[in-house]
Amino acid sequence: MTIKPGDQLPEFRFKYFGKDGVTEISTDEMFGGRTVVLFAVPGAFTPTCHANHLPGFLNQLENIKAKGVDEVAVVSVNDVFVMNAWAEATGGKGKIWYLADGSAEFAKMIGLEDDRSKIGMGMRSQRYSMIVKDGVVATLNVDDVPGQVEASGAARILEQL
Repeated sequence: MTIKPGDQLPEFRFKYFGKDGVTEISTDEMFGGRTVVLFAVPGAFTPTCHANHLPGFLNQLENIKAKGVDEVAVVSVNDVFVMNAWAEATGGKGKIWYLADGSAEFAKMIGLEDDRSKIGMGMRSQRYSMIVKDGVVATLNVDDVPGQVEASGAARILEQL
């Protein structure tokens, strides 16, 4: 079953690369008592994710935060080391959270996994964005067409805040 607005995010521990190396943060720690924009990409460094989806959020970060958002986070079905390299390569390290869902467990828990085995990518996440308030999904935007950022981009999030 796919998560929907009004649903509580499930308990999960994301990996990320912190000051002391690989560490974890739970959904409660990340989303509890705060407003967070979470967006997901099928893969770090993949063409649409790297050149279109992520840059929109980095470029609009100040505008998003000015509307009361505490944090912005991107999650991808990549390991923590790839996510850290992506954070460094994009200039986003320290600005937004780069969360690793290396085995697509979180994507499966919220019903937004995407089997891309036929094109050699294995299990991934669908492209989506959501506004989460105190752990509860307030809005959910899912893109249905691979390679396109329409519903889940930063512009859509700004409209919803």
